[in-house]
Amino acid sequence: MDVYLKKDFLQHTGSFKERGARYAMLMLNTEQRQKGVVAASLGNHAQAVSYHGFLLGIPVTVVMPIIAPIMKVQKCREYNANVIIEGKDMNESKRIAVQLARERGWTYINGYDNPQIIAGQGTVGLEIMEQVQDIDAVVVPTGGGGLLAGVAVAIKTLNPQIKVIGVESERCASYANAIENEKPTLTNIQGTLADGLAVPMIGFNAWATSSNLVDKMVTVTEEWIAVAILRFIENEKCVVEGAGACGLAAILSGQLDEFKGKRVVLILSGGNIDTTILGRCLERGLAADGRLVKCKVTVSDRPGGISELCKLISSIGVSIKDVIHERAWVTSDVFSVEVKVVCETRDKYHSIELRDLLFSKYKKVIFNSLPAKEVVSSTTD
Repeated sequence: MDVYLKKDFLQHTGSFKERGARYAMLMLNTEQRQKGVVAASLGNHAQAVSYHGFLLGIPVTVVMPIIAPIMKVQKCREYNANVIIEGKDMNESKRIAVQLARERGWTYINGYDNPQIIAGQGTVGLEIMEQVQDIDAVVVPTGGGGLLAGVAVAIKTLNPQIKVIGVESERCASYANAIENEKPTLTNIQGTLADGLAVPMIGFNAWATSSNLVDKMVTVTEEWIAVAILRFIENEKCVVEGAGACGLAAILSGQLDEFKGKRVVLILSGGNIDTTILGRCLERGLAADGRLVKCKVTVSDRPGGISELCKLISSIGVSIKDVIHERAWVTSDVFSVEVKVVCETRDKYHSIELRDLLFSKYKKVIFNSLPAKEVVSSTTD
C-alpha cells in the first residue's frame, strides 16, 4: 500500500479536536461567550475547548471521568479551565456536564455530535483532498462519530469514488453496534488503549450524517493497536495514542487487504498518550510482534543448571530481560527447579528458533508468545 499520514497529533493540544472546538466557540454569540461553556471529555476534546477558550477569553468548565489520563487532566488545568473529575465513564460525565449547563446557563459543547463540531472536524477531509492526489481510501478513527461524519461529507462531496473507512477498537465498538441495530445504540465499553474512542454511543447527528457515506467499518484488537503504536515510533518517529494508531492497526491485521497496491490516507487523530501507558503499549506491542517472549523451563537443580539454560539462550543471540526460579511448586522431583525467563528476540522467526532450541534440549518447556497460543513440550524418560 502507498500509505499517507495526516498528522493531526501535531496540533498544539495534540489532537484533531481543536478544529471543531475552535469553530463551535467562534459561532457563539456575545452573551454565550460571557457566560462560558462546559464540555465532557476523556481528554482531547477537553484540552481543545480549554485551550481555545483561553485564547478567545471564554470561561471553560470541563467534566472528565475518573479514568481520564492524568496528563490530559493536567493540560486542561494549565489552560485555566475549571476541571471537574466526576463520573465513572463518559456517559456519567456527559450527564453531569449537561446538568451544569442547565443550572448555570452555560453552553454545552458536545465533543462529537454538535453540528458545528462536525463541520470543523470536516476540515481534515478538505486538507487531505488538497494535499494528496488520486486517493483510493481514507481511514478514520471512530469514537463518537464526529470526525468520521465531517470527513465523510468532505471526501464524498468532492469525490464520491473515494472509500471512507471507519475503524474502532473491538472493546468500544459503538459504531459497529449502531450499524447492526440501524441506529445509535448504547454500547458496553471496556478499558482500551484507544481511550479517545471509548464513547458508549455515537452521536445522532453524526450517525444521520455519516451512515450512508461510510463504505466499511473495521474493529481492531488491543494487540494490533499496540503493534501499530510500536510501528509508528520505530518507523516514523511518531508518538501516537491508541486512537490515532487504529488505522494502521486495521492494515497490519489484514482487514484492508483490498487496498493493496492502492493509495490510502490514515488520519493520526491524536498523540496524547500517558508516559506510563506508552511503556505498557510498547511491551504489549513487542509481545504481540513476537519480539518479547516468556517461557518456563524445568531444569536440574544442581549447580550450573540455570547457568546452562542462560548460556543456551544467549548462544543464539537472544537477550534475557528477567529470570525467576522456584522450587516449592515443582511437583516432578525435588532435584528440579522451574525457571521463568522473559526474553527479547529480533522477530517472530528468532522466537521460533528459541522455542525449537529449548524443546530440543529440555523435557518440560512452556513457551508463551503473543499472538500465538501457549506451546507446551513435555516428555518423559
